[in-house]
Amino acid sequence: MRNGLSWGAGALVLVGPLLVQAATLDEVRERDQLRCGVNAAQPGFSALDDEDTYRGLDTDVCRAIAAAALGDAGKVQFVPLDSVERFTALQSGEVDVLSRTTTWTSSRDTTLGVNFTGVSYYDGQAFMVASDLGVQSALELDGAAVCTQSGTTSELNLADYFRVNDMAYEPVVFDSPEQSIGGFEAGRCDVLSSDASQLYAQRMQLADPDSAVVLPEIISKEPLGPAVRQGDDQWFNIVKWSLFAMLNAEEMGITRDNVDEMLDAEDPDIARLLGRDGNYGEGMGLPADWAYEIIRQVGNYDEVFARNVGEGSDFNIARGLNALWTEGGIQYAPPVR
Repeated sequence: MRNGLSWGAGALVLVGPLLVQAATLDEVRERDQLRCGVNAAQPGFSALDDEDTYRGLDTDVCRAIAAAALGDAGKVQFVPLDSVERFTALQSGEVDVLSRTTTWTSSRDTTLGVNFTGVSYYDGQAFMVASDLGVQSALELDGAAVCTQSGTTSELNLADYFRVNDMAYEPVVFDSPEQSIGGFEAGRCDVLSSDASQLYAQRMQLADPDSAVVLPEIISKEPLGPAVRQGDDQWFNIVKWSLFAMLNAEEMGITRDNVDEMLDAEDPDIARLLGRDGNYGEGMGLPADWAYEIIRQVGNYDEVFARNVGEGSDFNIARGLNALWTEGGIQYAPPVR
């Protein structure tokens, strides 16, 4: 290599002043398995079911990537990570992708050596309080003890919100979601604050879910999505377009049930997405049917959302901002062409 040194597929490559990680796809294929960093226990996004299988929106994103890269959505090793260790695990190569309710921020995107590939769920920080307190608004929380989690954006958001609204609060910080909800249920704090998606899941974990209510205020922007290491544009594109494929499929009305019928569709956009017109996987090192395999094995974005957190789940979360741009939301994917 004329401008640097290379030690083979998947090795570190020195190019000028930059040290980059190359050929993640080669490593994944050689291993015949995708290693995906996820939350250990956030129902709806990533949690073990009764059969000890990880289920959730984030885990289905991982399955979509495996379907594209390996042709098999089942070839995923899920690696549970807490909020403190998640970026180190990605940076070190312990995982190939991080899909763990992680907020895309400027500092994370520019100083940690990782790239966010898109938004799988638009979220925002909220507050949950005991129902018997009679609190109707977060503006009534002056002087409250607030449970939250370390190593997250929640701590800074809390400080900003209470300062801006000239209120005092006592932070009670825990290392994990399990500890946070445990502290709230034990009465160590009056309020639990986290992303609304996590609060809905934690509320369902209470012995009596009706004993708590999530207040209406959303105090932050929390775009959640998968992240990869910087320096491997091919892998960055694969992860990014795996998510985009599910969004495009929903927009075109392609589902797991009808994807085979859609192979004969005359619509040129559908033909391109499913690999019947051109090979749009070639630029990523993927076969022409990469998106077809995602939809056939995992489904479109609507199907993934509905069964994990939406109308087909215990949470019944409305699509809201996560609806397609054509349906009043802001979910939007570039076209395949």
